[in-house]
Amino acid sequence: MKRNRLLAGLLLLPFLSFAQAEKKDSFYVLSPVEIQAVRAGDEAPFAKSNLTRSDIEKRNLGQDLPFLLSTLPGVVVHSDAGNGIGYTGIRIRGTDPTRINMTLNGIPYNDAESQGIFFVNLPDLASSAQSIQVQRGVGTSSNGAGAFGANLNISTHEVNPQRRLSFQNSYGSFDSRKYTLLYQSGLEGNFATDIRLSHLFSNGYIDRASSRLSSYYVSTVFVQPSYSLRITHFAGKEKTYQAWYGISEADLRDGNRRVNDAGTERPGSPYENETDNYRQSHTQLFFNRTTAGKAELSIALFYTRGNGYYEQYKANQDYARYQMPYPINGNDTTFTTDLIRQLWLDNHFFGTTFSYQWKEGRSSWIGGGALMRYIGRHFGKPIWALNGLTAIRNWYDQPADKNDANQFLKWQWNWKPKWSLFADLQLRWVEYRLNGFRNNPQVRFHPTYRFVNPKAGISYAHQSWSGFASLAVAQKEPNRDDFEAGWNQPPHPEKLLDLEMNIGKKKSTYRWSATLYHMAYRDQLILTGAINDVGAYTRQNIPRSYRMGIEWEGSLNLRPTIRLTGNVAVSRNRVKNFTKYVDDYDNGGQLKRVYRRSDLALSPTWVSNGILSWTPIKGLECQWISQFVSRQYLDNTAQKSRSLDPYWIQHLLIDYRWVLPKEKSIRLTLQVNNLFDIRYEPNGYTFSYFYGGRMNTENYYFPMAGTNGSLGVQIEL
Repeated sequence: MKRNRLLAGLLLLPFLSFAQAEKKDSFYVLSPVEIQAVRAGDEAPFAKSNLTRSDIEKRNLGQDLPFLLSTLPGVVVHSDAGNGIGYTGIRIRGTDPTRINMTLNGIPYNDAESQGIFFVNLPDLASSAQSIQVQRGVGTSSNGAGAFGANLNISTHEVNPQRRLSFQNSYGSFDSRKYTLLYQSGLEGNFATDIRLSHLFSNGYIDRASSRLSSYYVSTVFVQPSYSLRITHFAGKEKTYQAWYGISEADLRDGNRRVNDAGTERPGSPYENETDNYRQSHTQLFFNRTTAGKAELSIALFYTRGNGYYEQYKANQDYARYQMPYPINGNDTTFTTDLIRQLWLDNHFFGTTFSYQWKEGRSSWIGGGALMRYIGRHFGKPIWALNGLTAIRNWYDQPADKNDANQFLKWQWNWKPKWSLFADLQLRWVEYRLNGFRNNPQVRFHPTYRFVNPKAGISYAHQSWSGFASLAVAQKEPNRDDFEAGWNQPPHPEKLLDLEMNIGKKKSTYRWSATLYHMAYRDQLILTGAINDVGAYTRQNIPRSYRMGIEWEGSLNLRPTIRLTGNVAVSRNRVKNFTKYVDDYDNGGQLKRVYRRSDLALSPTWVSNGILSWTPIKGLECQWISQFVSRQYLDNTAQKSRSLDPYWIQHLLIDYRWVLPKEKSIRLTLQVNNLFDIRYEPNGYTFSYFYGGRMNTENYYFPMAGTNGSLGVQIEL
């Protein structure tokens, strides 16, 4: 493995860019006003990657959005089903989605309670995305949850001036299918309308890890020289068979990579409806106005509606746990039963975002903010019992509300022809109203947080050279589950100081850049093995931890038809004076072990991507994609016995676009993933306990599929 790791590094070092490089400096300027308010401009002193519509279309064969971003610097993606369809996740610089701020057209998307990003609720969003920007680190001030690893900004609002009717269909391994119908009216007089319908199906690589996904998108804009009015509505529906338990180390060792324990509590065959079911809709209204002095005003109203449940077959359940009387038959009392239960989430998220942009000489300003309210309800109900339901009621029913407001002011000054100064100040106010939890109904929390997040930087650009330096502060509230620990263990907000420095050079035949960063955390919340007041594992604040590293990216044109691109991210991710808690089943309580310096979980030291692109004829592009991820530890103890092995995988992408008269075209795309059938696992979890006089550790993994592929056909009329 060490030899493979060294070989991977030597082969990928020349590939010094990311697969989707910036195409134009106008990426930011051409964005709608509501998008510019939260994006980093070309001269902003932050590490960023920009993807255009063309970049997205090349790889959009049905896999969720994280897999379209997998070749960007420091990105690691994973999939519960093993093939990138259904529940998927992303980590950037080792940070998980709860610390990645995501906006859709400037509107916050992160779940208000868990702060996570659930891409499964946005099936085929990539087919409506016009551009994507990923900012690494704290980035610029945005709306929504605090960014502790990255900002992910998606825009669907760029206006295509030409009419377009597109049929996008693909078929792949595991009976994976994607059907998309896309219509864009183009600008007809003062109106433009986009409509999309999508259906996705997949049986998944893991047993029974099927996905049935559908979505639609409608957006209409009315444009005048000085203002525009747009309404956008889109929705997604998902039904996925649960595959979130992973597979045990024993199954992995024995080659049972596709086993799925979900639903197996039912005697005999697994329960056929052990599924997650959720609907989510988004309604967004935008008003933009440009004044005679070129100042721009943007106001948006939004409403997000979500509701759904996951269903489970549970064996040998106590009636009392579900607040049901025990069945009595004569002198016999039945205390337990097998049952089927549904755990529901019903929520509303609404508010407004606003921004005002103007220029004065060499200075430009953006002022903005948001007012948001979340109203959620968690409840559960049994729907069937083997020994009969003795009552029909919700055995828990807890509301959870959250108010969130922020204001920011960004200033950029072109100090001299080669230099630009940047300053950014965000004020944020957050209020929770938590009234009980499923396993701890008596807990009540009403915390309020006030955050001040300043950012500042300087940029340089002259001829072929460019660079920047920035310092940014971010603060973030705990998520809902952190409060379940109870009154005796209240969580504290997390704090981050992010220092970034960059230098780069761009010539006609090559380009490269290097970003050095140091992200210092105070009170970062991580799992320690400690249990809360109700016996559940909970995250705890760690006084000091950090991430530091270098991201090196670039490209090289070997010939007019051959291009090398790639990136290498090397980092050190550490936690200081970490205390690990382990359950002691022999003596009761928990054992403690202190690690003076250890690695943060699921934070690889080395992530690299390389792409060899060959364009033998006009319209045909062949890409050989190489990805390497070093060892990842499953917890914060840096024990090899609790880790994911390094992996080095290869993919092949062949894309041919045949241009027809009158701007019509046919596009054929073949994507082969994991060409050499490598067995690898990018995600997992672990827990340990002391029993029988010795320490026991159980690891669980989420395997990815071996060699698999998809063939896509896109017809544009």
